[in-house]
Amino acid sequence: MRGHGNLLGLYVPGRSVLHRAPLWLKVFMSLALSAVVLAARVPELTAVGLVAASLGLTLGARTPAAQLFRTVLPLLPVLGVLAVYHVIANGLLPAFVTTGNILTCVLAARTVTLTTPGQELLDGVVFVARPVRVVGGDPERFGLALSILLRSIPYLAGSLLDVRDAARARGLERSVRASVVPVVINAVAYAHRTGEALAARGLGEDDRPEDPGA
Repeated sequence: MRGHGNLLGLYVPGRSVLHRAPLWLKVFMSLALSAVVLAARVPELTAVGLVAASLGLTLGARTPAAQLFRTVLPLLPVLGVLAVYHVIANGLLPAFVTTGNILTCVLAARTVTLTTPGQELLDGVVFVARPVRVVGGDPERFGLALSILLRSIPYLAGSLLDVRDAARARGLERSVRASVVPVVINAVAYAHRTGEALAARGLGEDDRPEDPGA
């Protein structure tokens, strides 16, 4: 199975200023930049936001320009279609504002994930989710579920691409059965292995005391 972790913009080790910055500060800066450009919706701030987000990756996180391009490459088809629609419907500047704001938000979020280890991100999520204890929730279980989700998406994306390539090599790229059935089988097998791994470690089980009257 090919690795597809970078589809999610996972952590890249480094010693940059942003790598050493606390998680709360990076999240605050990312949210603040995104909120400003989304609330203002003016071309000048969109341009400033794009420059700030790009500089945050290339200079603050010391990300090579090639890696920055790979970050936005999967978005280009969607952004291109969106830009064409807005140019036709609203004009050039609204199209720039809409697509530029989306790209700014993606780059700002990418800065956080690129400079923060996965476990630190999950610990932050668990910390934020602590108030759910009031209604009987379990922040640790929530963090575990999120961790499984983040690990599953790259695997399933890689499975889809591998099956598609295999079908194309056999001349079956137009066959729904050849493209879909193996992906479903791989997904079920992956879920089964994940469940077995959790059960072997005593995780994911309901550890609440049983009701004596049940």
